[in-house]
Amino acid sequence: MAGVPLPLVDLRLWDDEGERPWDGKSVGEIQVRGPFIAGSYHEVPVTRDKFTEDGWLRTGDVASIDQLGFVRITDRTKDLIKSGGEWISSADLENALMEHPAVPEAAVIAIPDDKWSERPLACVVLEPGEQFEESELNEHLLAKSFARWQLLERYEIIDSIPRNSTGKFWKVKLRERFSK
Repeated sequence: MAGVPLPLVDLRLWDDEGERPWDGKSVGEIQVRGPFIAGSYHEVPVTRDKFTEDGWLRTGDVASIDQLGFVRITDRTKDLIKSGGEWISSADLENALMEHPAVPEAAVIAIPDDKWSERPLACVVLEPGEQFEESELNEHLLAKSFARWQLLERYEIIDSIPRNSTGKFWKVKLRERFSK
């Protein structure tokens, strides 16, 4: 998704190192503040992780912003994978995997790893009659400019990816199934 912020809404990108530049390349969590930003939802307790200490709403969206102010949302913070101190976008991996002709659907989740803290796991649905080769899919990802440390060491072939009521991949169900 891409677009510009609404009038009267202040927007910034933030990560562990602080505010990120609006250069179209740097990514961070979108944080917003302004007169139209709700302080809470009706009958839902406000938790400290929803707002920063200086009053910015943490949206949970990860994005880049170019010099003209166009926002490009790339992922959700809960779906990012932190592996060895580096962030891996599950959405970028999913989109690249689904560009392969044998893969109509792919959902990528984080699984615990003793060495790297987390590693990506791809839950893949194959086209009928297709054979699966991990090396072929990793070569496909390399051709899409992924670094070797971002490649998947584990794939799970499944019949279908569970979806929630809005039709989005229900990653909670996949995490419950494969994170053990």
